[in-house]
Amino acid sequence: MKTLITSIAISLFLALAINSGIASANPQHQKMKACSGEAKAKNLKGQERKDFMKTCLSTDQLPEEKKDEAKTMTPQQEKMKKCNADAREKSLKGPDRKSFMKSCLSA
Repeated sequence: MKTLITSIAISLFLALAINSGIASANPQHQKMKACSGEAKAKNLKGQERKDFMKTCLSTDQLPEEKKDEAKTMTPQQEKMKKCNADAREKSLKGPDRKSFMKSCLSA
């Protein structure tokens, strides 16, 4: 009997938690909700809605100043990007790539 009451209490708690928004604390869930609301406001249906949702969920929705900040790379990141491009251009793989990257990054 105690297990039944405990099970019911847990079920009620979970149902209330989901309805009250505790479960929507996940940023991806919030983004999904915002995109869905926007699609609904635009009256999108069918394939148009699917395409819109795919685009909306895949875009990075950072504030403008954060986007600019995220685009600037540190000198080390720029060096890494250049070395990766050089290694790709030379079609290096495995140990050869590893030794090239080590020498390129330490130069």
